[in-house]
Amino acid sequence: MNADVDGTDAGVGADVDVDAEADVDVEADVDAEADVDAEAGVDADVDAVTHAVLAASRLLVTVSARSLAAVAEQAERVTLPQYRLLAVLATHGDAKLVEVAERLGVNPSTAMRMLDRLIAVGLATRQSNPDNRRQTMLRLTPEGRRLVEQVMDARHREISAIVERLTPGQRTALVGALTAFIRAGGEPAVPGDDSEPYPLGWSDTHARH
Repeated sequence: MNADVDGTDAGVGADVDVDAEADVDVEADVDAEADVDAEAGVDADVDAVTHAVLAASRLLVTVSARSLAAVAEQAERVTLPQYRLLAVLATHGDAKLVEVAERLGVNPSTAMRMLDRLIAVGLATRQSNPDNRRQTMLRLTPEGRRLVEQVMDARHREISAIVERLTPGQRTALVGALTAFIRAGGEPAVPGDDSEPYPLGWSDTHARH
């Protein structure tokens, strides 16, 4: 009698153990699938955001090119890379060629070719460093500085016009997203002043007077 009871109990216990193991396996499979789905979702989000940022960067390059083209006769003699050199000089003041090349992220020889073109059209000049006659400093001419200011004004107006098409909620969301993106890239979220350089050497030195 006891043996039968014990045998019956043992069988029930075994069934319970098997069911429990099956439940654990099912839960593990579900969790694994959930992890895969979550990871795929994150990858999809990263890819979508990356494409959106690249599209936005193309827009900004287009805006900068249009701003440059909109500035009368001077712009016809200056390419966007050459304008970047002017913007760096306008932002940082007189500088050595190697410093300008570093800020532009190009080789000194490339910066030299751009500079030669800008000197030829009267937008930049070379001068001896008064503290070290063996050094040559690069400087904007008044005409070059005026061109930078005009392009910055045009760029600021066009970007403002685009931002005005957004709803207030979209503007707030954009500020938060761009601030987070800039911080993730290791750049200051808010420049110290309007003369602080922006990506690609484009400063936001639009007139505010």
